[in-house]
Amino acid sequence: MFVSLSSFTIANDTEASVKEAFRNRPHLVDNAPGFQRLEVLSPQDNPNEIWLMTYWDDEESFKTWYKSHQYQDSHKGIPKDTKLVPGSVKIRYFSKITE
Repeated sequence: MFVSLSSFTIANDTEASVKEAFRNRPHLVDNAPGFQRLEVLSPQDNPNEIWLMTYWDDEESFKTWYKSHQYQDSHKGIPKDTKLVPGSVKIRYFSKITE
């Protein structure tokens, strides 16, 4: 299993609308080959921070999705006025070892 963790911090007061956009996301990734699930988290000690964890069969499936036009389309629901803290965007990749 391959896991991608993306995180970012919202700089302005749009975190409620960003979270709502994730709740109402278009589910474009759901039928991507190799996709297993998406979890969207926000730490209780920093509600302006968002973490997205996607789980895949393998890294190649993730890379194919990441390069697709549907990947770009999946971000269109994020409110246009959202500003991020500079340097807060991070992407990390993991291999699952155990349950």
